[in-house]
Amino acid sequence: MVKTKKTKNLLKGFKNFELHKALFILPNAFTLGSIFCGSYAILNTINDASPQGLYASCMAVFFAGIFDMFDGRVARLTKTQSDFGVEFDSLADVISFGVAPSVIVYRWALLPLGNMGMFFATIFAACGAIRLARFNVLARRENTDSNFFMGLPIPIAASMLIALVAAHFHLHEGSAVKSHILVILLMVLLSWLMVSNVLFWTFKNIKFGRKSIYGLFIFAILLFLVGKRYHISIIFVSLISTYITAGLTRQLFKSLKKKHN
Repeated sequence: MVKTKKTKNLLKGFKNFELHKALFILPNAFTLGSIFCGSYAILNTINDASPQGLYASCMAVFFAGIFDMFDGRVARLTKTQSDFGVEFDSLADVISFGVAPSVIVYRWALLPLGNMGMFFATIFAACGAIRLARFNVLARRENTDSNFFMGLPIPIAASMLIALVAAHFHLHEGSAVKSHILVILLMVLLSWLMVSNVLFWTFKNIKFGRKSIYGLFIFAILLFLVGKRYHISIIFVSLISTYITAGLTRQLFKSLKKKHN
C-alpha cells in the first residue's frame, strides 16, 4: 500500500514536471563553465606566474570563450532566452574576458612597471565592463543594427591579449617581455576600441549559400596549411588584427565620405 502511494506521488511529480523550465538550466550551465574557466585563469596566474603557468591560464580563457560561444546559441535553440541569462552572461564576461586577461597580461609584461602597470591592466577590465553594460542597453532597443557591434566585443579584445601571450611563449620560449610600452599601447588601443563608436561586423546575418560554403572550405584548408607551419596562437593574432583593421578602415572611409558630402 505504501509503495503504491509512493508510486502515485512519483507519477504525479513527473506529470507536473515542466521540461521548458528544466531547459533553462542548460545555457546557464555553459555560462557557469565560462566563469569557472575565468576564475581558474585568475587564481592560476596568481599562484604560478611562470611562462608555463601563464600559458595554462591563457588556455583557460580560451575554453571560457568556447563556453561563451555556446551559451547564447543553446538559449536560442531551447527557446530559453531571458533577461537573467543576458545579465548573467555579461557578469561572466567581465570575469573571463575582462579581469582574467588583465591579470594575465599584468603578470606577463606589466609587473615590472609597478602601479603604472596595475593602472593600465585595470583600465582594460573597466572598459570591458563599460562595453558590456552599453551592449545590454543597446540590445534592448528595437532599432539596433544586428549586422554590426558598436565597439570591439570584449571576447575578441581578450582573445587578442591571450593569443599574444601564447604566441610570445612559443616564439621566445618563455623569455621575459622587453617591449613593455608596446604592450601598454596595445591595451590602451583595445580598451578604447571597446568603448568607442567604431562598428565591427557581427557575421550574424550571413546566409550560407553555395559560394559561401566553398569559401569557408577553402579558408579551412588554408588555415590548416598555415597551422602546420605556424602555431595557432600566431594565426589567431593575425586573424584578430585583420578583423580590427577592417573595422577601423571601414570607419575611416565612412568618416571621409561624410566630410566630402
